[in-house]
Amino acid sequence: MDNITFRTASLADIAILRELEQKVVQAERPYNSSIKPENAIYYDLESLLIDPLSCVLVGEIQNAIIATGYAQIRQSKISLNHAKHCYLGFMFVESEYRGQGINKCLIDKLVHWSKEQGVLDFYLDVYDANDAAIRAYEKVGFTKTLVEMKLNL
Repeated sequence: MDNITFRTASLADIAILRELEQKVVQAERPYNSSIKPENAIYYDLESLLIDPLSCVLVGEIQNAIIATGYAQIRQSKISLNHAKHCYLGFMFVESEYRGQGINKCLIDKLVHWSKEQGVLDFYLDVYDANDAAIRAYEKVGFTKTLVEMKLNL
């Protein structure tokens, strides 16, 4: 992991970010049969990149983006004891670089950014059957708190 650098993504990265978004979608299709078979879009990347309440990071090796993640400060439900929280998304590491701590490093950097904004509560979504992702997030300190359920008729 010595040869990886992290930086804030820019609009100039949009083409590769869209390609990586499709890799995320492809990886999650086995966990959700409702994902469109083509042209599924998860993120409004342009908005995330210019939003002052968001931080999109990329990890690069030899100027090639191999990892992504974003943090976005959002309003929390009024029932919670924190007014704002940080939502993490677009967490992705190319398969050949997994298991090297890159995801943890990305999360650490996004958490640091959020703390600088004064936000200390973090949430993310992960499919219940995605054991590898759950283990990765648990290693960083996340715990399961809510299960979303659906019904398709």
